[in-house]
Amino acid sequence: MDLLNPPPDLYGRPGADGFMRRLTAFGDRYSPALGGPLLRRNPRRPLSRPTPLLQLVVAARRELATDVVELTLADPSGGPLPGWQPGAHLRLALPSGRERHYSLSGDPADPATYRIAVRRLPGGGGGSVEIHDTLHRGTRLTARRPRNGFAFCAEPTVLLLAGGIGITPLLPMAREAQRHGLDWRLVHVGRSADTLPYADELRALDPRRVVLRSDDEHGGVPTGDELLAHAPRGAAVYCCGPAPMLASVQRALDWSPAGALHFERFGAAPITGGKPFTVRLGADGPALDVPADRSALDVLREARPDLPYSCHQGFCGTCEVRVLAGGPEHRDRRLTPEQRAAGALLPCVSRAAEGETLVLDL
Repeated sequence: MDLLNPPPDLYGRPGADGFMRRLTAFGDRYSPALGGPLLRRNPRRPLSRPTPLLQLVVAARRELATDVVELTLADPSGGPLPGWQPGAHLRLALPSGRERHYSLSGDPADPATYRIAVRRLPGGGGGSVEIHDTLHRGTRLTARRPRNGFAFCAEPTVLLLAGGIGITPLLPMAREAQRHGLDWRLVHVGRSADTLPYADELRALDPRRVVLRSDDEHGGVPTGDELLAHAPRGAAVYCCGPAPMLASVQRALDWSPAGALHFERFGAAPITGGKPFTVRLGADGPALDVPADRSALDVLREARPDLPYSCHQGFCGTCEVRVLAGGPEHRDRRLTPEQRAAGALLPCVSRAAEGETLVLDL
């Protein structure tokens, strides 16, 4: 093929065809433009609108166990609420402005109410104390629609492991397993019997399938081997509880009869592969050192206690800040490439290279 001398046009004349030359020039300009921000959506399709917040009212409140309160939430007008599946959580906006995630512990078959259970943590971030002290029947709240990062797959054989308040996402799973006739077991552990919420509801499902185990009656905290010994051969394990419990179950999984593990954490996962770096509050603000074993969010909140946060795990987006300078290492599960390119950062999980300084718009 002669690439230097173009073939004759449709009429046998030498030189490139004029129409094809103009068409090629148009394509050279139009094709790259298709990737531009203004042409990534159908111009005939209306812009998407933000999903409106749910308006909720505390319809009932009861004490479930020591330092655990349950709230039943409903639509103020009595209408149905958006549906959800076992494992879903609700992002609740508290009167103070704090936003917190709470697993739904009710029945997905009930469209009229949501239930959450909250353990009081005096040394926490203040959300649980606010709920215990200020939320009573009739209190109005807003929330985002339920989201699920801990979906129940309804495998034929299931072991549910709950540590303390970690029973909240697992109770709907147990109810669903019972409804569908699955071969399921549930083990609920805690410091003492009075700290285990929903004990009566669990026994009512099927007392033969439920084990309630308190540390004070059994000589201490159970090991992962002890917990997984309840798993039938090939069972799918769903685990929610404190970090030591999850770590113990993970270590013991390979030598257990269980076939798979699904889990949800109470809070942030341990930092792995972290390097020390620095965050600066504004171009001329103070510089704060972030150690290898701490998150930037924890360090920032020491200087700015009012900085909002919620999940500590990089999926809710509550703690989002903007980077003015520096190269971040994004570790979240929420931000899009466009948001990251525009400077968005979730300091609860994201970091920077060793010795790097991130200048934040704070």
